[in-house]
Formats: sequence, structure tokens, C-alpha cells
Amino acid sequence: MTLHRYLHQCYRDSVTLMQFSRALKQRPGVSEASAVMATEANLALLRESGLLNQALEPRPDDLLLVLSGQGISEDDLDAAEAALRKPAGAVTAESGTQAPGSSLEAVGRDGRLNFALISVPGDYAAAEALKALASGLHVMLFSDNVSVDREVFLKDEAQRRGLLLVGPDCGTALMNGVPLGFANVVRRGPVGVVSASGTGLQEVTSLLHRWGSGVSQALGTGGRDLKDAVGARATLACLDLLEADPNTRLVLLVSKPPGDAVRLLLEQRLARFTKPVVTCFVGDRGSPSLAEAARQAFIAAEGREPRGDESALPGNPRLRSAGKWLRGLYSGGTLCAEAAFRAAQVLGAVTSNVSVPGVQALDDPWTSVGHTLVDLGDDEFTRGRPHPMIDQGLRLERLAKEAADPETAVILADVVLGFGAHPDPAGELAAFVGALDQRPDGSRVPVVVSVTGTDDDPQGWSRSLGLLRLSGAAAYGSHIEAVEAALAIVLAKEPS
Repeated sequence: MTLHRYLHQCYRDSVTLMQFSRALKQRPGVSEASAVMATEANLALLRESGLLNQALEPRPDDLLLVLSGQGISEDDLDAAEAALRKPAGAVTAESGTQAPGSSLEAVGRDGRLNFALISVPGDYAAAEALKALASGLHVMLFSDNVSVDREVFLKDEAQRRGLLLVGPDCGTALMNGVPLGFANVVRRGPVGVVSASGTGLQEVTSLLHRWGSGVSQALGTGGRDLKDAVGARATLACLDLLEADPNTRLVLLVSKPPGDAVRLLLEQRLARFTKPVVTCFVGDRGSPSLAEAARQAFIAAEGREPRGDESALPGNPRLRSAGKWLRGLYSGGTLCAEAAFRAAQVLGAVTSNVSVPGVQALDDPWTSVGHTLVDLGDDEFTRGRPHPMIDQGLRLERLAKEAADPETAVILADVVLGFGAHPDPAGELAAFVGALDQRPDGSRVPVVVSVTGTDDDPQGWSRSLGLLRLSGAAAYGSHIEAVEAALAIVLAKEPS
């Protein structure tokens, strides 16, 4: 049974709705749940996923609530609607006033404000960003589904006004020590990070923190910024800011390989840069891994080798498997790209739904073919579902399927901690791994996991490693260590 409810004049941002959808799915009898703004794009995704079979005429401030499962009723919809209908703005105890309902209203109340984080459906994101820029606000545009033409226009408009606009699809940043979007708790320090990758940014900043250094600013730019069509507009603006920042001693630049024209632009700009720069273009031949780039930045900033992670010892380095295929199940697109690129170097033919040089495109991302690494955070998998950093349900389903396949040699996965993520992703994954059925020969498929985060994160990095290792998984503190461990298992091809 599938029930729908159309909530008029009820707006909530995308992060809130992803977390709310995950909570709904935990209710008894609910198999699928989705709470989304009723844009044409979201409605189309729900239809494709089979959760919507009726025509609707959305308005910009309408929200669609969908519940599917056995035994659900209108009472479940009533409870969900009541929760969503609570005022979005909290009433502060100090003033008793309602929080502002828009960026314009906020600026009208407090002229000291200078920054806006925008997370609205893509159809309306550009207009909201333009309003914020007109109000003199720098903008982090969390929203996706904004056209390239609008992205270029907004970034040009920000530059014209002497403001910074990063995004769209900018999911992570650390600005003046404040974590924004999906980000980790990282101390302030001398390294400035510019990144077109969310999980790439999280990996390098977490490593710098755990080794004893810190971050002056970590500026996400949006995944398309280093495409030739966008021309590195935000990246170049961020480099200018960090070059002028007295608290930034050097810069770490992280991205997938840039377009050819953008690569030339960056080379020309970095040739004039007055501070040391470490670059990591994941998937570029000759480029360092994320961990090695973080190490190079640490040494340049601190003048010494980083201290080791006491909790980063291999969980079970002698795991072996009779299977032959590597299967990667990822929540982070750049981490998946790093794993796919390295696997292709070592194993040859590798398939993936991420675009990386040397890696074959996967025709059907729902089906593994040979050595396969899949980014489950891709749009193909998040239609009508929360992102896997918030809800691991789809990953756990697929993990069980891959574990039951006798030809699977090892399963490789990432766990990304921090704000906005699942409250205990390692605990949930560990419980699932510990309960995996044995194969007919009595063995269990090896599971190798990288854990990105810090001990100051709500979920706790050391705690997360410990839970995974107790379950029998091999857990590592840096992503590339986990990748190399998984590849070693594939190459060994020896029964336990």
C-alpha cells in the first residue's frame, strides 16, 4: 500500500527532509518513505521509483509526503504531517521572537549578517541565491539541479559584487571554524583547503586534524566548478581569498581531474601563487592519493612528519578469500573514484558508475559486473530515497546480496562521520556485518571499511573503528589504506 499527501505552503530544506524521510522509514510497517518539495524534478524521480502514480500540479511552496508499506494508514500520514507542520523557525527563549523566514528578512533584522547557506529545490535555488547576493551576502549553495548556465551567471554576479558564491551542489565546508553541510569537527590551523569534492574535503581535513594540524578554511566549490563549462570560477575566487588570508600558510586543492581548459587556467594561476600549494586530482595519473596529499600539506605546514593514528592499525590484515571479484559499495563519490582508479591500476578491468580515467562505465549500476565499485550516493540510487550518508538501507541490502555471491572476494565500503550524517553509521554497519550468514564452505566474505572523521565528531572516529573491528570487518583510518587492503585480498585468492 502506498499513501500520498500533498502539504500546501509547507517548505523544508533538503537536509531536513532527507533526515525526516529516514526517520519515517524506521516506523513499524513502513518499507519506503519520502518527504520532498513537490518540484517537477522530484515528482519525476518518485514516479520512476514507483512511489507515485498520480498526476499532481505542484506549487513552489508545496511538499509531498509518501509512505509505502503493509499496515500503514492515514494515521501515519497525520503524524508525519503534524511533525512537518511545526514552524520551521524556532522561537528563541531570550527574545520570544520567531526566527526569520527568509534571507531578506534576516538581513533586515541584523545588518551584520554576511553569509547565506541555501538549501532549496533546484528550481528555486538560483532565485534565492540571487536575492542573497543582492543583499550583500556571500553564498554557499547546497542545492543541486541548478543548470550550468545559471551557475555561471550566479558566480559572475558574485564576482561583480565582490562576493563569494560556492556551489551548486556544495555539500561541505568549514568556514571560520564552523562546519557547514556534511562536515567534520576539525581544529583551526594553517592549511587552507579548496575542494570540488565533499567527501574528499572531509577525508583530508579529518586526517590533518588527527595528525595534529588544522584548517584555516575549507571551501567547497561544487562538483562542476572545474568543468570547462564553469571555468573554475569559484575555485579561482577561493584561491584569491586564501592567498590574502594571513592565517593560511599553504593551500591544498582537491578535485577529480579538471577539464583541459580549466587545467591550463589553474596552472597559470598557481604559477603566480605566493604560497605553497599541494594538488590532488583524484584519478589523474601521477597525482597523490587523498591521504598522501594531506601528508604533503601537513609536512609543508608543520615542518615534520605527521604522527600516526593510534587507532589506525589494521583490523585483520591477514583476511583471505576464495572469491575473485572486488565489490565496492560507497556513500562518497570521490572516495569511490579514488578506489576505482587505484583498482584499475592494479586489477586492470574495473567497472563503476563514477567517471574516472581507465575505469569502464557500468551499464546497469544496480548489477555488479566483474570488479565493480558503485557510488550509492549517485542520483540513480537516491531517487525517492535519502542519501546513503544518512540512510544506509540500500547499501545494506546490496551488501547482503554481494556477500551471498560465492565469487565475491571482498566488499569495500566507506563510513563518513560528521554533522548531517547518520547518527551511528559504523554501529549499524558493524551489526549487519556481524550477522552475515556463512557461505556453504563455512567462510564469511571479508569486509574492508575506511572511516573518515575525527574523535570530536558526534559519532566518534575511534569508537567507530572499534565497533567495525569487533564485528570482524577490517577497518582503516585512511581511505587508501582500506583500498590497498582490499586489493591485497583479491590478489591473494587463497581460502582462509
